[in-house]
Amino acid sequence: MNTLRSCGVVKWFNPEKGFGFITPDQGGADIFVHITEVNRAKLGTLSEGQRVSYEIVNNRGRSSAGELALES
Repeated sequence: MNTLRSCGVVKWFNPEKGFGFITPDQGGADIFVHITEVNRAKLGTLSEGQRVSYEIVNNRGRSSAGELALES
């Protein structure tokens, strides 16, 4: 099964609180991202303005960013 990847820019990420948001390139609502997904991708942390690609995953009934990767 092919899953579409989306791209966006990190709006903000707070490692102490363990979450942040990504502004999607295609517009619409900001996408929640949890620190567990950042750790799973071995990214350490995210910084405001970083470009990332991601897949939309369903986490306890809510959509969030998963399968994160940095974009150049």
